[in-house]
Amino acid sequence: MTPPPTGRIRYGGDYNPEQWPEPVRDEDHRLFTLARIDTLTVGVFSWSLTQPAEDVYDFTVLDGILERAAAEGRRVCLATGTAALPPWLARARPEVNRTDFEGRRHRYGQRHNFCPSSPVYRAAAGALAGRLAERYAAHPALLAWHIGNEYGGACYCERCAAAFRVWLRTAHGTLDALNDAWCTTFWSHRYTDWDEIEPPSALTEHWRGPDHTAFQGITLDYLRFTTDALLECFLTEKAAIREHSAGTPVTTNLMGMYRPLDYHRWAPHLDFASWDSYPPLDAPPTWAALGHDLMRGLKDGAPFWLMEQTPSTTACRDVNPLRRPGELRLASWQAVAHGADAVLYFQLRASRGACEKYHGAVIGHVGRDDTRVFGEVSALGKELELLGDSTLGARTPARVALLFDWDSWWALEISDGPSRLVRYQEQVHGYYRAAREAGADVDVVPVTAALDAYDVVLAPTLHMVKGDLAARLEAVAARGGTVLATFLSGRVDTHDRAFLTDVPGPLAPLMGIRIDEWDARPADTAHPVELGGGGADTADTETVGARLVFEIVLPRGAEPVGSYGTGDGADFYAGTPAVTRHRFGAGEGWYVATALDRPGVDRVVRRVLGRHGLIGPYAGHPAVESATRVAPDGTHLHFLLNHASEPALLTAHVTATDLLTGKHIERGEPLTLDPRGVAVLRAGSVDRAAPRVRHP
Repeated sequence: MTPPPTGRIRYGGDYNPEQWPEPVRDEDHRLFTLARIDTLTVGVFSWSLTQPAEDVYDFTVLDGILERAAAEGRRVCLATGTAALPPWLARARPEVNRTDFEGRRHRYGQRHNFCPSSPVYRAAAGALAGRLAERYAAHPALLAWHIGNEYGGACYCERCAAAFRVWLRTAHGTLDALNDAWCTTFWSHRYTDWDEIEPPSALTEHWRGPDHTAFQGITLDYLRFTTDALLECFLTEKAAIREHSAGTPVTTNLMGMYRPLDYHRWAPHLDFASWDSYPPLDAPPTWAALGHDLMRGLKDGAPFWLMEQTPSTTACRDVNPLRRPGELRLASWQAVAHGADAVLYFQLRASRGACEKYHGAVIGHVGRDDTRVFGEVSALGKELELLGDSTLGARTPARVALLFDWDSWWALEISDGPSRLVRYQEQVHGYYRAAREAGADVDVVPVTAALDAYDVVLAPTLHMVKGDLAARLEAVAARGGTVLATFLSGRVDTHDRAFLTDVPGPLAPLMGIRIDEWDARPADTAHPVELGGGGADTADTETVGARLVFEIVLPRGAEPVGSYGTGDGADFYAGTPAVTRHRFGAGEGWYVATALDRPGVDRVVRRVLGRHGLIGPYAGHPAVESATRVAPDGTHLHFLLNHASEPALLTAHVTATDLLTGKHIERGEPLTLDPRGVAVLRAGSVDRAAPRVRHP
C-alpha cells in the first residue's frame, strides 16, 4: 500500500495550530496558499489534548483542524499523538515510565518517555489510535496515518526483563541453545533457568556506557529485542487503526542511519517509508543522500516521504547554523532525486515556547510573508507545482548495491577489539560517497536483499555474515559482477561468535585471501599504501594513506592491487598486500584490508565501477551530484545538483528538457548549473540492455 496519487509531490510539514488562537490559524492558511503548501502533519503530540483524562476524549480541536484543512483543499497526515505520555497517565500508572540504563525509574517528563513493554501503555495508545481512526477514517482531508514519532530509546525495567526472557525463548528455543549462542562458559555465566537472565545494563554486563559489554551476544540480543518491542507498540496502534480505516496508508517517521533501531525489521510493516533528515553539522552532501537511499531501500526501491527537514536551522545542538540561501532548495531537490514523493518541513509555524521555540520554521513568530526563508519555501513550492506528477512513483535504476546491516553495526561497535575507533557509519559512508561522486546510482539494501540486478556490490565492514549471504555474494561474482569487502568483514556469525575458519570467514573463498593477524593503531598513526600493480588494466602507482586497522593478508589466489608502503610510517608488514583482487568465475572479489583515506577509497571504487562502465559523465565534477529516476511510463529523469558556491560548467550527457526552466538541451551542448543550482532533465526511455561502456 502506498500513498494515493495526488498529482504532484506533497508539500508542507508539521503543523501545531493547537498552540495558537484562531486568528493566527486564519493567517496560517493564507500563508500556506502563498507557499503552495498542500499537506499538513497534525496531532503529533496531542495525546493530553485529545484525552485529558482516562475516560474523557475531546476531539473538538482536531475536528476544527481537519475541517479547516478540508475547506482549504489541503490534506492531512494524521498522527496518533502517542509519542509522549500525558501527565495524568504517568501519575496514575507510574509503571508506564521508563527505567534507564543505570536502573533509575524516571518520573514524568520529556517525550519518548514510555516503557515499550508496558501493557498499560500499549492498551492506552491503541485505544486512542482506534478512537481517532473511528472518527476520521472517512474524513476528506485524511491522506495518511502517522503513528508515534521518531521511535527510539530503551527501557530496563522488570517488565522489559520479563519480556526479554519471552523474546529469548522464541529466538533460541532452549537454554542450551542460548548458552551456546552467548558463549556463557566464559566467566561462569552458564544459565540454568530463564529467570536468571537480566537485561544488559550498567548494573549487569556493562561498564563505561552502552558500548562496553562483557558479553556481546547478550547486548546484541537486547538491541534486537528493543527494536521488536518498539515495533510491537507501532503494530498495536496500526491494528487499532485498521479496524476502522482499511485503505489509508500507515507510516511513522524514521531517522535514517539511527543506530538504536534496525529499520529493516520495521520495513515490512510500513505501508510507505518516511524519515526526518537532519544531517550532522558540516556533513558532506552524500551523508543526507545515503540516508535517502537507505530509506528508499527499506521498501525495495519504492518512493518514500521526506517527513521532516528544517527550512532554516535546528535547535537541538550546541551550535545551530543557518541554512545559506539556496541550501533549502538544494536539499529538497536532493531528496526528490533520491526517491522522495513528499517534501515536508518541521515546522510550519514556530513554537512560542519550550525547547523548540528557536527551531527553524516556514512561518516565524510574527507571521511575516516577506522573510527570506518564507520566500525560498514559496519559490520551491512553485517549482514542485510546475513539476506536477513527473516524478511520482519513479524508481532508481541502480546497478550498484551497498549493503547496510544494523547487526554488523551493533556487533562492530560493541566489540572489545580490534579498535573502538572504527565507526560503521563512517566506513559505509566513505564507500557510498566514492560511488556517488563517481556518478553511480546506488541502492542501499539489507543483507537479505536479492542481488541479481546488480553488477557491483559494496560491503564495507560487513562484520557479521548471516545465512546464505556468502553464497549469494559468490553468485554475483560468478556471473561477472564485482563484490568489494573491507577490513573487519566476515568475522562473526549471527550470535557474534567468531567463525572457526580463516578470516574473512565465509567470504574467504570469494576474496581468495587468508588473514591471521591484524594491527590496530591510534588515529594519528598512518601507514602509506601503494595502489597500483596487479594487472594490465592498472593505472600508475599512487601513494595513499591508511589508518586504524591494518590486516596482514596472505593471498590464496588473489593478486595484490595495493601494498603497505615502505616509506615513512611503514611497519614490519610493509610490502604485504593491503588491497587485493581475486578472479572468481566471470567476476571478481576485491578486499581492502585497512581504512584507506578518501583518495584511496575513491581510487579503488572507481576501478571497480570502471570495470562495469559505471563511471558517470560528471565524475570529474566532485561538487556535482547526479541521480536518475525512471517514471512508470519509462521516462528517464536526470537530476543534476551543484553543491558548490560557484557555477558548474558541464556538457550535457543527454538530449532532454529541463523541467524547471522548460529549456531544451541537446546532448553535447554546454550546460551551466548556478551555485547550488538544480536541473531536472527529462529524456526518453533508455534501453538498460544497451551495450555498456567500459572504462580503463
